[in-house]
Amino acid sequence: MSNYVLFQMWGPFRESLINGHLFYVKQARKRLLSQFDDMEAEAERASEEWLEQRAQHFDPDRHDPGDFYEAANDVGIEFYGLLSDMREQTRLSVLAGMFHEWDKQLRDWLAREIQHWHRGDSATLKVWSADFSQIADLLESFSWNLHSTDYFRALDACRLVVNVYKHGEGKSLDELRTKFPEYLDDPIKDAGGSLLEPKYRDHTHLKVSDNQLQEFSDAIVAFWRNVPENVINSRLTDPPDWFEKAILKDRTDQQQTSRK
Repeated sequence: MSNYVLFQMWGPFRESLINGHLFYVKQARKRLLSQFDDMEAEAERASEEWLEQRAQHFDPDRHDPGDFYEAANDVGIEFYGLLSDMREQTRLSVLAGMFHEWDKQLRDWLAREIQHWHRGDSATLKVWSADFSQIADLLESFSWNLHSTDYFRALDACRLVVNVYKHGEGKSLDELRTKFPEYLDDPIKDAGGSLLEPKYRDHTHLKVSDNQLQEFSDAIVAFWRNVPENVINSRLTDPPDWFEKAILKDRTDQQQTSRK
């Protein structure tokens, strides 16, 4: 039986996926994350504005200047804390957008490639509804040692981080605690020792640094770089059951339709 291509990653299309991803990350840093580059100065300005607004109410015969400056300092600290929380939420939002776009592009590519050689909706619909592990199993059947790569581990961590960011408590948080506790921040780790073991940390401790965001971005680029250019039918080894069943269902449906 002659070999034929089941999945093809056309070179220019590969480059467009990578370039689109890099554009997203660069612009997210420039237009969103860069707004938090000078939080200390902004907190200081908030403190100064508070003093200016209340200067007219200061009575040296009744008020202690130290009380006003202490209150202003508290305002600055609170402002910095709130801005810091917003920075973390913005970074997580950027990460979620980045991961979801990659996930959709991957499934779209798989579905369109299947439609080149297979008729029926079950297989393509299943590609869109399959979970991350099932999609990874399909890619592994391409004779691609995906699970053993560093970038797959990073993508798996990214998936869990995004799920915890979206849903909070649940299975993904339990898995993140076990496999990737480094994304659940210990609030006083820099003070020496560890306050909370990973099992006691919850979704409120979720945190991704700029370096970790870059690692996730690099993993997506590495993934697209390593998608096999051509997957011929003879290289498709041990496809997952869910995929074979979907293909079989489409073929069975077609046979039944042709008999009518």
